[in-house]
Amino acid sequence: MSLLFSNLSTSTVDSTFEPRQSWRFCTAPMMDWSDRHCRYLWRLLSKNTRLYTEMVTTPALIHGDRERFLAFDKSEHPVALQLGGSNIYELVESAKMAEQAGFDEVNLNCGCPSDRVQENKIGACLMAHPQLVADCISAMQNAVAIPVTIKHRTGIDDLDSEEQLHHFVSTVAQSGCKVFIVHARKAWLNGLSPKENREIPPLQYERVYALKKAFPELTIVSNGGIKTTGDSLQQLQYLDGVMIGREAYHNPFLLASVDNQIYGQVTNVTRTDVFAQYLDYCHYEFKKGTRLHHITRHILGLYHGEPGGRLFRRYISENACKKDADPELLLRAIDAMRRENAV
Repeated sequence: MSLLFSNLSTSTVDSTFEPRQSWRFCTAPMMDWSDRHCRYLWRLLSKNTRLYTEMVTTPALIHGDRERFLAFDKSEHPVALQLGGSNIYELVESAKMAEQAGFDEVNLNCGCPSDRVQENKIGACLMAHPQLVADCISAMQNAVAIPVTIKHRTGIDDLDSEEQLHHFVSTVAQSGCKVFIVHARKAWLNGLSPKENREIPPLQYERVYALKKAFPELTIVSNGGIKTTGDSLQQLQYLDGVMIGREAYHNPFLLASVDNQIYGQVTNVTRTDVFAQYLDYCHYEFKKGTRLHHITRHILGLYHGEPGGRLFRRYISENACKKDADPELLLRAIDAMRRENAV
């Protein structure tokens, strides 16, 4: 095995608040997608990108499979745990767990519009309660030394004016929160599904730019509709950082240009090298008993846009769940792709 892995990081986190450069480029927390296997792949592509976990609700973390929710490889740093909740006690306990596990940041979800989370006062509905959000973040910050940040929308329902957004941010900032990740769309809490809430409300980047002008001392990060490093560089003319979501999942190789184009570092990341390193990782996890499909599903888009990329994706999708499947199927997928290209 050419790589060293750790199932649960025990790294010591620097207690000083990190500079704005730390949020210059981030991958979004995405339910069922940005798990530890996905984040491992992303880290192979970019050493500087800030990675976020899926949202974990505080009851699930406190009463559920804590080890699974907190597990990550030490290579993932900087990595943040996103929490969903509004119970101050539960958030404090969860933040302490995150810090003890070695996470670099705790992020509070105030942007998810799902009906399920609304019922428990989690996600975007919290934008109607800025003082509660401020109290939650203040309590977490008093309990841990790592940064406590927030991800939210530009507004919800009819609470979507620029003045209301600025009031929300101002109230939360008084808690000491310094980093605001803003999905540049409002959310409709009734009538639209989470998927529709990512697509139907129009993007309002100008609202995010105005937020930065109004609060220059804060780190403001834009999320939503950003698909390329070119898009990112345009946003960075006005803001401190950007966050990319689904495009990074479906077309992960776009991250290979981040360290060079966003951070100005000389890099030479190739699909071949990333594939070989992730194959090592698949072997390691498979021997531990991890289901193969849970690992390989994240590499499906590695050859997105390349000749044979669809065959690569289809071969893995159709075979990874078979009883006799092992990590070598990735090599067979590559061979099938090459044969098709040779025809």
